Amino acid sequence: MERTPVETHVLKMIGYIESLEKLGFPLGVELATDVILQSLPNSFSQFVLNFNMNKINKTFPLLLSMLQTTKSNMKKARPKPILMVRKDKGKGKAKAKAKPKDNGKAKPNKGKVALKPKGGIAKEEKCFHCGKTGH
Repeated sequence: MERTPVETHVLKMIGYIESLEKLGFPLGVELATDVILQSLPNSFSQFVLNFNMNKINKTFPLLLSMLQTTKSNMKKARPKPILMVRKDKGKGKAKAKAKPKDNGKAKPNKGKVALKPKGGIAKEEKCFHCGKTGH
């Protein structure tokens, strides 16, 4: 139903309801309206909620007109994509730290790079009984 135009779907549902009535199984206006509303896709859930909360009683042509208006308003008011910016730790690419300004002053260790170990060194454990390491 999501790809079918709302007009086509509602008219088909009205046809099914009228066929049931001709076969001797009338649904009544309220039940028939509920059947139509419940057959709509989730994109109409807000419309169905408002319709039921306000206890709106409309003929099928007026219901169809309201649904067409709702569908055209949904097309106009599509949510626009937004960009979310958030601060994460440890995920994604590492960010470069901002360089401090030196204000023209010379730095004593400029050009030298301090090496830092990347992995830990395995600590040798002492024997509980004798106090020696390595066995």
